Amino acid sequence: MTPIVSIIMGSMSDLPVMEKAARFLDEMKIPFEMNALSAHRTPEEVERFAKGAKDRGIKVIIAAAGMAAHLCGVIASMTTLPVIGVPVNSTLDGMDALLAIVQMPPGVPVATVGINAALNAAILSAQILALGDETLQERLRICKEDLKKKIINANEELAKVTFKYKTN
Repeated sequence: MTPIVSIIMGSMSDLPVMEKAARFLDEMKIPFEMNALSAHRTPEEVERFAKGAKDRGIKVIIAAAGMAAHLCGVIASMTTLPVIGVPVNSTLDGMDALLAIVQMPPGVPVATVGINAALNAAILSAQILALGDETLQERLRICKEDLKKKIINANEELAKVTFKYKTN
């Protein structure tokens, strides 16, 4: 199996956040890889990865970073592949990472999801890939229907909850 999505994290401390992306890609049957790279500690490896990703068959990169959060932008600066940044809450409630990732200079876009929102990054990567894959489009449609069913079920459960002044 050749990976088409690459999940990159700055260190193993990002794994609890990024596991959500991995689980979703697994459920959608999208081959992926996971690696740790650091823009500050392993810049040569980051460059080798970014410049070689497309030739290895990668189509989308999901990159997580906290604090200074340079990893996403550094990767985006060296590839034409879409990069989705996941700001990780490691300091300042993740706002430092969010702002670092979202405020990229012109010509170096990084699609950015919410703080610790690895699941949304995986869903976005699947939607990008589904543009050319009808089977994946169908899997995503079913996924969205399941989300809808969860809300319908929640309302059925809430209807059973009673309070003296609750009117529904």
